Amino acid sequence: MDPKTQLDQYYLGYDIGGTKCSIVLGDKDYQVYEKIVFETLTERGPRKIIDEFIVHTRHLFQSYDQKKLAKIGISCGGPLDSEKGIIYSPPNLPGWDELPIVEIFQKEFGVEVEVQNDANACALAEWMMGAGAGTKNMIFLTFGTGMGAGLILNGQLYTGTNDLGGEVGHMRMAEDGPVGFGKAGSFEGFCSGGGIAQLAAGIISEKLRAGETVGFCPSEDLIGSITAKIVFEAAISGDPVANEIVGISATYLGKGLAILIDILNPECIVIGSIYTRNEGLLKPYIDKILEREAIPAANQVCEIRPAALGDQIGDYAALCVALQ
Repeated sequence: MDPKTQLDQYYLGYDIGGTKCSIVLGDKDYQVYEKIVFETLTERGPRKIIDEFIVHTRHLFQSYDQKKLAKIGISCGGPLDSEKGIIYSPPNLPGWDELPIVEIFQKEFGVEVEVQNDANACALAEWMMGAGAGTKNMIFLTFGTGMGAGLILNGQLYTGTNDLGGEVGHMRMAEDGPVGFGKAGSFEGFCSGGGIAQLAAGIISEKLRAGETVGFCPSEDLIGSITAKIVFEAAISGDPVANEIVGISATYLGKGLAILIDILNPECIVIGSIYTRNEGLLKPYIDKILEREAIPAANQVCEIRPAALGDQIGDYAALCVALQ
């Protein structure tokens, strides 16, 4: 029998990104039945992008009974207000100014709609079905292009008074350093893809000007093309300069984790993207720092885990907003 006809209820997850958008149709057991991906093309403006979500969703109703749609969850970059359902000018979505996204889709489809920022949505996915499943207190860190966090406290997503809970990337870690979240020396500055590239540029430049050799970047002309991925690949190959850069980032990651452990006393901290791909390099530094910096009893009950959903997290994040 066609599984479409056997669904008592289904849920939709809308992922709104600066480059691409997706619609995922799934059930309460996290089984995904349909996935539609389309280019955002932000220059079109929000109305045409929203209209494309509507057109694709109405096309799904040709195969799935609209009456069985239980809820729509939306994952989108902030800033936004999850209680009011309004998106406030995300940097990657020009023109999305005070957009009442929840109201628009509620009127269109007549079901409950909820929006969360993408870090919170990913935290829900890792907590409900990933590396944090079964925990009561969990922190999710993006550690990708930026450093965002989602907080699960006492079995609930914690968003703060105005959806700024978990903006750990803004924490001051040093008086100066790579810039992240608009602040030099921030947690995001030391622990993000963009921040590591900045850190690498500064260190490589100093060494080349001092007459030292940098194997993975032999010329100053190449500094602008150095990425976090290149640094980690060189570190895995044993390059000493790359390992120095990784060591600095990992040390600040450990210090940031110690602060979070001391304040929030979580059962686990799930870290995505860069950490997931490079756990072997980063974990020894982190363990050493946590042993020295964190409250021993709090550190003892907290596991540091790589994110489990990998590249699939985007498929599940918005769906989990609908399912929470």
